[in-house]
Amino acid sequence: MFRSSESEYVAEGYRLGTGRRLANLVISALVRFGLPAGGSALLTTRGRKSGKPRTTPVKPIPLDGHEWIVAPDGARPWVLNVRANGEASLRRGRQIRRVALVEADAAAAAPVLKHYLETTAIVAPFFEASPTDPPDAFLAEAASHPVFRVDPA
Repeated sequence: MFRSSESEYVAEGYRLGTGRRLANLVISALVRFGLPAGGSALLTTRGRKSGKPRTTPVKPIPLDGHEWIVAPDGARPWVLNVRANGEASLRRGRQIRRVALVEADAAAAAPVLKHYLETTAIVAPFFEASPTDPPDAFLAEAASHPVFRVDPA
C-alpha cells in the first residue's frame, strides 16, 4: 500500500489508466440512458474542496436487507468526498435518489466485502483474500476497502 496526498490508503500500484477511464465512460453512458450495466449506478457527491458535483460509477450490492457501496480500490476521491459530506445521489437512468452513506466498521464490512468479491470477480486483484476464504479473513481487508451502507436521505 502507499499513501495518497490525502494521507489515505490507496490500493498498491493502482492507476486510473486509459482502459479503466474508457470503461467508466461507457458504464456511465449506459447508466445515464437507463441501459443495463451490470447493476451499476452513478454516485454523485459534492467535492470536499471545490464544492462541485463529482460523479463516478459504482455497483451497489444488496445484502441482509441493506444496500452497500464498496470502494474496491481504496480511498479514492469519491470516498473522501463521502466521508466529508455523508450524502450523495444515486442515479440509474432517469431515477435519481438522494441517499445518506454511512461508513461501516470492520465487523459490518467483512461480510459485505466477501459477498462483493463473490459477485464481482473483476475486483479480485485489489483483494488479498479470496472469495472462498471465511468471513474473518475479510476483517483485515476492511481497512483497505471502505464500505458504505446506503440509507434514505
